[in-house]
Amino acid sequence: MAENSWYVARVRIGAEENVRIRCLEQISSQILRDCYVFHYKEKRNVQGEWIVQEQILFPGYVFLVVRDVEAEKINRELRKVKSAIEILEMDGKLAVLTDEEVNFLLELSGQGQIIEFSEGIIEQSKVRIYSGPLVGKEKYIRKIDRHKRRAVLEMSLFGEKQEMLVGLEIVLKTH
Repeated sequence: MAENSWYVARVRIGAEENVRIRCLEQISSQILRDCYVFHYKEKRNVQGEWIVQEQILFPGYVFLVVRDVEAEKINRELRKVKSAIEILEMDGKLAVLTDEEVNFLLELSGQGQIIEFSEGIIEQSKVRIYSGPLVGKEKYIRKIDRHKRRAVLEMSLFGEKQEMLVGLEIVLKTH
């Protein structure tokens, strides 16, 4: 097992940040290294003015960075935190994110918890991102909503295909 492993806990939607803080306070630092709730920035039109808001990337999930310990210790510690429902499992074992999945999330969020807004253009039906965390990640874009200024990304996460919304403004489209 690696020095640190990333697990995903399913929590009540709306309780993510509260659970994250309580995990950091109540779980031993000898077990829990860090805890994340990923967000993305998006632009919303409110009364004719575009404002930037943060939204939760994975509602109902908290990411736990755990030191190399047995799964039973992790579950025992997590039970101390109210609102934490369960750590995801695959094939009867706790689901651990792969290095690729962890790196993808950390690259998108700039090693933090917030995915900044990206900008790009569409040239002859091909998307090209020129600023923001989506630079070089065009292959993950499945859909673009130009009106709402966001993109749907698709990636394998938690052992299955996941869709995630991120902020993206297409500033130019050519035919």
